[in-house]
Amino acid sequence: MARMPLNDLAAFAAVARTRSFTAAAAELHVSPSALSHAMRGLEERLGVRLLARSTRSVAPTEAGMALLDRLGPALTEIDAGLAGLAAFRDDPEGIVRITTFHWIAQTFLARRLPAFLADHPGITVQVTVDDKLQDIVADGFDAGLRFGEDVEKDMIAVRVGPPLRHLVVATPEYWERHGRPTHPRDLRDHPCVAYHRLSSGDIAPWEFEKDGRDLRQRVEGPLICNSTDLALALVRQGGCVSLHMEEDVAADLAADRLEAVLEEWTPPFDGVHLYHPSRRQVPPALRALVDFLKG
Repeated sequence: MARMPLNDLAAFAAVARTRSFTAAAAELHVSPSALSHAMRGLEERLGVRLLARSTRSVAPTEAGMALLDRLGPALTEIDAGLAGLAAFRDDPEGIVRITTFHWIAQTFLARRLPAFLADHPGITVQVTVDDKLQDIVADGFDAGLRFGEDVEKDMIAVRVGPPLRHLVVATPEYWERHGRPTHPRDLRDHPCVAYHRLSSGDIAPWEFEKDGRDLRQRVEGPLICNSTDLALALVRQGGCVSLHMEEDVAADLAADRLEAVLEEWTPPFDGVHLYHPSRRQVPPALRALVDFLKG
């Protein structure tokens, strides 16, 4: 049997409960004649008489009472569910599961998330930190945080941070001893910290861009890691060169402990984006997080 429209079933329940087309129509904000017509259509589709009518009254038949006994609790549950959604709209609650990688977790989220959680006591944010690019749909995440260039094209992406920039750095003393590179290929003559990609197991090349031209330069050196802190510790000792986010080395640059080179080859790029699978039916808790982070 085809499913009956929920509105018609709810209307029948109102008529059976009030035993009055007039009272039920007022409750449902429709006219009594329209309600009576809808009930006749429902009975015809079901092939069962649900309401016994007279010129002065209406009452459920035996079949109607049996249906009302089943419908009552179900409609109550539906009303409670809809009321719960209203509460989510007014004061979002629930868990938001997101995935990101270490740098975003330790910088961007570390600065922004505490204030969000303080403002939204009903929301729990579960953060999984993994340098691998997760399939957020297959792995059960509501959203992810990545640089804009790393977000899959079929995702809905919202930029939640300013443009960012990488810088090639070493100590001024190192550059004085070994010379400053004028082109990314000159880095082949310098010991560099290489980045180990957990997702593929290979060594990531350093990426550069100038005048619309992209260039990837492979580097070698005494350290291969995926730790910004460890790489900086080695670079600050003056033994090698490394590639870092500008804000990670801003204090070192300002104090002349480190010096950047090849800056014309390292323009700003898309910053942090929050991405999720669809614009439709975005959970209220996730919507609240998106609005907060982009604000």
